[in-house]
Amino acid sequence: MRIISGKHRGRVLSSFDGDEIRPTADRAKEALFNIYKDLIPSSRFLDLCAGSGGVGLEALSRGAAVTLIDKSKQSVELIKLNLAKMKEDCKVVCMDALDYLRSTVERFDFIFIDPPYSSDVGLKALDIIAERELVTDSGVVVYERDREENADHGALRFINSRKYGKALFNIYGVNYDKR
Repeated sequence: MRIISGKHRGRVLSSFDGDEIRPTADRAKEALFNIYKDLIPSSRFLDLCAGSGGVGLEALSRGAAVTLIDKSKQSVELIKLNLAKMKEDCKVVCMDALDYLRSTVERFDFIFIDPPYSSDVGLKALDIIAERELVTDSGVVVYERDREENADHGALRFINSRKYGKALFNIYGVNYDKR
């Protein structure tokens, strides 16, 4: 796992051994960031279920103000280790993703959701994001999953899906007039 672009381009990040944590593949991450290259710099970026932090740290390298959320203490420690390697700092919270969404008052320009594929956390997160209007009017929500989730969620309207290997990015935009 590495940083693909930005001021930390090429930096190799520490990651977990084994198959328990599934980091977003570099190829998929690169494709996603190429699509949104104009949105990321100076954005407020939320990485939910951050795991080893690869996606959020990529956004940080490209100039975003990043918040990384994961309920695993091991994940949070690994993220902090990678931040120390990068000599960077950002908001890292050890908390359940849904509890964080229910408690935050911050709004984000880009929200990346990557829970375990077998869980329903992503679908619940989409509903909370829409209900609490946690993404800005011009913002984007990307839900990584192993299958397409093409339904609207309140004010979050499904835009499209993009498949990269096993990962499928379900992309949502905002329509707060649709309440």
